[in-house]
Amino acid sequence: MKYTRRTILKSGALASVTAMAAPALSYARIRGSNEQIRAAVIGLNGRGQDHMRGLKDQLVAVCDCDESLLNNRSKDLDVKRFVDFRKLLEQKDIDVVSIATPNHTHSLIGIKATEAGKDVYCEKPVSHNVWEGRQLVNAAKKHGRVVQCGTQSRSSPSLQEAVKYVRDGQLGDIKYAVGTCYKPRKSIGKLKKPLSIPGSVNYDLWCGPAEKRSLYRPSLHYDWHWDFNTGNGDMGNQGIHQMDIARWFLGYQTVSPRVLSIGGRLGYTDAGDTPNTQTVIHDYQPAPLIFETRGLPKAKEFQAKGWGKNMDNFRGSRIGVIVQCENGYVVIPSYTGATAFDNENNVIKKWQGGGNHYQNFLQAVEAQDASLLNAPIEEGHLSSALCHTGGVSHQLGVALPIEDIPTELNSESPLFQDSVKRMLQHLKANEAGGNGRAEVVLGNQILMDPEMETVIDNSSAADRMSREYRKDFEVFEVS
Repeated sequence: MKYTRRTILKSGALASVTAMAAPALSYARIRGSNEQIRAAVIGLNGRGQDHMRGLKDQLVAVCDCDESLLNNRSKDLDVKRFVDFRKLLEQKDIDVVSIATPNHTHSLIGIKATEAGKDVYCEKPVSHNVWEGRQLVNAAKKHGRVVQCGTQSRSSPSLQEAVKYVRDGQLGDIKYAVGTCYKPRKSIGKLKKPLSIPGSVNYDLWCGPAEKRSLYRPSLHYDWHWDFNTGNGDMGNQGIHQMDIARWFLGYQTVSPRVLSIGGRLGYTDAGDTPNTQTVIHDYQPAPLIFETRGLPKAKEFQAKGWGKNMDNFRGSRIGVIVQCENGYVVIPSYTGATAFDNENNVIKKWQGGGNHYQNFLQAVEAQDASLLNAPIEEGHLSSALCHTGGVSHQLGVALPIEDIPTELNSESPLFQDSVKRMLQHLKANEAGGNGRAEVVLGNQILMDPEMETVIDNSSAADRMSREYRKDFEVFEVS
């Protein structure tokens, strides 16, 4: 669908905004009634292909620092092509940019896009670390831009209704939420010699703000997720969706006050350094958030055959969320549905049906009103930050024999102890621990000032809330 001011008026979206919030609407920034929004997609692999489909009627330009990928993905399209995102942002005839690059460039490109007067759809997580995510939020506010996070579950009417049901107290007080990311992740392999970067790739641009390193994985693309230099593991890849849903139900609007991770990269040795098995507690009060990542199958026997079909399941959630309340619980196993149960496991209520996240973004862009967004950038930042702080706890931890972990958690809540116990059982079933080997990482506890998003009395953790940025790819403080 082509979005113009006329189509938005017809849909009623702009009309309702005008009636309810006319003083905040800058009509000088609305295009003519038949002028189409002009969009560009930056990053054409993986999620970028979905962005191109979602914005196909608005698409006028594409960008990727892998020239071979750029040409292949756009060969049948009448669009402008760019290798360097900075050149694309100089174009005055582009209104919107959609960012689907690796995580380590999300905030950088998003900030520069807002400075260039563009509205932004940014893939999740919206940042690679906590500090730069807040700078993207600040930049959106400073430049008055519409910036949406790609957590598409926020546009699902069924989940919106389920969240309201729970937060209205229909099941009593919320006790806790558990997010699960039980997604098959096999070894990415490990090279003896550094990967030869394809000649079609501008590797300096690809690295951007990250440290420019030799790589020992066989694939440049996608497997950057499992390298802390460029990615955030599966908690920040797939799990960000479930982390966001869990926080949405809980209703917290800050980072958590205390974070602790237990886990590791277990079951194989490869070029990755992010956990494939992890349990994190975000110790919100009164209702904490537990997040569980499992990349290995149910047991070692399935590693040879049937890996993807034999993943763990916790209370009806494989890649999903469980929200436990006083008088029942809700299972959210997808982006488009949820089911409420009483405490005897009887179904009380069901919700089903998804929404169009790109459509929501385009409506907000056409109206130039960020309040219309279902996933405004600050929501994306907060959920991304929970993934980052969990990752920092892991990176600063110490490896211990699997048998020692329970003793180290004697002061933790029964909820967290149960989560860790199930994780350790999972590792033993995969023969990925035990025998006195120091394999499971007990993370470094991190205490946060939730309002300031700063670390309390832990200089090592504080340093990792940001990063050292390479010259020409710096993220600067935005105030």
